Amino acid sequence: MSHHEPEAKIFACTQSTYLAEKIAASYGAQLGKVTFSEYSDGEFQPSFEESIRGIRVFLVCSTFPSSDNLMELLLMIDAAKRASARHITAVIPYFGWARQDRKDKPRVPIGAKLVAKLLETAGATRIMTMDLHADQIQGFFEKPVDHLFASTIFLPYVRSLNLENLTIASPDMGGSKRAYAYSKFLESDVVICYKQRKAANIIESMELIGEVKGRNVILVDDMIDTGGTLAKAADLMIEKGALSVRAICTHAILSGSAYEKIEQSQLTELIVTDSIPLKKQSPKIKVVSCADLFADVMKMVQENKSISSKFVI
Repeated sequence: MSHHEPEAKIFACTQSTYLAEKIAASYGAQLGKVTFSEYSDGEFQPSFEESIRGIRVFLVCSTFPSSDNLMELLLMIDAAKRASARHITAVIPYFGWARQDRKDKPRVPIGAKLVAKLLETAGATRIMTMDLHADQIQGFFEKPVDHLFASTIFLPYVRSLNLENLTIASPDMGGSKRAYAYSKFLESDVVICYKQRKAANIIESMELIGEVKGRNVILVDDMIDTGGTLAKAADLMIEKGALSVRAICTHAILSGSAYEKIEQSQLTELIVTDSIPLKKQSPKIKVVSCADLFADVMKMVQENKSISSKFVI
């Protein structure tokens, strides 16, 4: 008699429900029912409205600000642990606080490590995420981390554009490894932007390492926040003779005046996933869903199958 894992159930935090519904549909399950009761001061309490004893639960929650998202996830993990769930997988398409992954100056926290410890202390037995800001954040956890690459959903889209003279670009030195991975797969050239910052989110000057004249350029990055770097990079590339500039950014944080910056920039298109909900639609922003990717990997995890086939680059 073959050992059959008990069924799995998928639940969502409030602000990630839009994505969790798509993931559940792709997985072939109903989204589980969880209710949040709220105290008048804003404190909240999640409650699973169905039994989760002895099963695997997938809790879908991107941890973008406000920190209520992270707090919801922590409370749901704790509730699942105390309700005797067998496995608790935190599905965090966008892992927030990841930019605080080291001490880049004295007397600052390492926020990503703190969040990892919080998730494990709450009771997460596995973490599933996509395009972490830095790969080594996986090592901040003592539990298994499934680190998915959005390249698996972006590459087919890039191929469908059929661009001639394709060049992949990184908006900064830190993203060069990602750019090289894309370029190897697409057999294209690489260009790196070199920027000097005045302060966080403010760039003083930018230069290009590599040639963009007569090329169709695609910038790749793990996230887009204010859009300043990408808008500046696109404008510089067009100035240097690029035919077109597009950007692929996994996580569409898009804070402040990002939408205006993108629309006024020389970018032809910004391609993002739905790991974070868009605040508004924009003619320049194309969303490629990560729901099928997460659903596939969740199914493989549930069936104890190898997920290495999901890591093309």
